[in-house]
Amino acid sequence: MPQAAVNGLSLYHEETGSGTPLVFLHEFAGDHRSWEPQVRHFARRYRCVTYCARGYPPSDVPADAAHYTQDHQLADLLGLLDHLRIEQAHLCGLSMGANAALFFGLRHPGRVLSMTIAGGGYGAGGNRAEFQHQVELRAQALLRHGMGHLAETYAKGPARVQFINKDRRGWEEFDRQFREHSPQGSAYTLLGVQKTRPNILALGAEMERCGLPALVILGDEDTPGLEGSLYMKRCLPRAGLAMFPKSGHAVNLEEPMLFNRTLSDFLAAVDAGRWEPRDPSAMQGAG
Repeated sequence: MPQAAVNGLSLYHEETGSGTPLVFLHEFAGDHRSWEPQVRHFARRYRCVTYCARGYPPSDVPADAAHYTQDHQLADLLGLLDHLRIEQAHLCGLSMGANAALFFGLRHPGRVLSMTIAGGGYGAGGNRAEFQHQVELRAQALLRHGMGHLAETYAKGPARVQFINKDRRGWEEFDRQFREHSPQGSAYTLLGVQKTRPNILALGAEMERCGLPALVILGDEDTPGLEGSLYMKRCLPRAGLAMFPKSGHAVNLEEPMLFNRTLSDFLAAVDAGRWEPRDPSAMQGAG
């Protein structure tokens, strides 16, 4: 299996296709397999990279909870890019991966060609305390009862019902893969990454200085991500917003054709230098 030695652990990754690098970052309930509909499409034109974050087999699962933070995730992505000798890449993330794409772009803009932030924004605004409380409850349930217990509710939540209704077979594959994850790695990811990551609403000034092309994607029934996603659209000077109708959280799996078409148009515009800021004068000196 292709493994990269990064920051004292081993990260499983896959590469498909050739061309400009396009790196996919998975959500909490997903892994590298979650991007298969995108890899099959984009590998015709791009060097597609998928990988499992720390805590997600076949990547290593550190036994120390202190080794799971947002900073660790960003350092792992930087290390993987270095390992693969990728100087710059388009980043496309969903949910947890969307946050990683945004935070990485803010911290390492010189390594990023564009950011696609899909299903992001969770935990922002007035619902943050409740979000953190729910994260804590899920983590404790995982440590006590395992993946199957959490999957019974998490994989059938309000923002997943749309996936079930549209594509039962696809959802069953997602559910099966979710249950294969490490309970310990998933619980520590919840506690160390999701619960404590920066609040997007506190990053307005940083985002306003960011000169990277960005695409924010959200399903219109993915309510917990709405406030944060709209805030990113308002703050990032080169952000576009795509709202998918009658769609939930895992938009890349729920609406793969629409997702691929939307992402294709965005990447083509970026590669052609045609994804302009909403106010060019505001971009003077941005980078």
